[in-house]
Amino acid sequence: MAYIDFLSANHKSTVRDYLGRVNDPEFPKAKAAELAKKFDFDYWDGDRRINYGGYRYMEGRWEKVARPMVEHYGLKPGDKVLDIGCGKGFLLYDFTKVLPGIEVTGIDVSAYAIANSKEEVRDRLQVGNATKLPWPDGHFDLVISLNALHNLHCYDLDPALREMERVGKRKYLCVESYRNEVEKANLLYWQVTCEAFNTPEEWEWWFRQTGYTGDHSFIYFE
Repeated sequence: MAYIDFLSANHKSTVRDYLGRVNDPEFPKAKAAELAKKFDFDYWDGDRRINYGGYRYMEGRWEKVARPMVEHYGLKPGDKVLDIGCGKGFLLYDFTKVLPGIEVTGIDVSAYAIANSKEEVRDRLQVGNATKLPWPDGHFDLVISLNALHNLHCYDLDPALREMERVGKRKYLCVESYRNEVEKANLLYWQVTCEAFNTPEEWEWWFRQTGYTGDHSFIYFE
């Protein structure tokens, strides 16, 4: 297991008004979270005060993540990659651009995201739950999960980590975390779907508890 950061550059490119999200008169935090947790239109393409405010494909944005993953894990044409919490499949599509011939698969709880996913990979995406993956042991050469598993309660996080470990030969995940009270407050203010609020040390406890041996990184709200 290693700490490898593939995502912080993308994460830090977004400007966030933490207090604005909490205090918005039309979509105060509780209302925004209630809408966001349906993982439907409001979460992906609704008002920015709820979540993404329009989750659209941006040329090259996810290629900056896919390319270093391909290089780091030595992926080659014919290798199988699974994205748990794939959303609209933008990262998986960029995997196919970076490495033609790679076999990509995605799973997400959001039927809306799958229905509105990148057309080029839509037939390789499916609605499903991270707690029970419909593939045999070691089926994928690489399993990734980016900013998804922190949305699970502990009773679902445990089986999800075990399932990720089970189906992948190599694994990488990224989850939200905090190292101090400022980052904790910012995380609480900004997030609308997070259920697992853990420090890095607590996440590492979860990895040991579930036998997760893959790589990882954390997103901080500085």
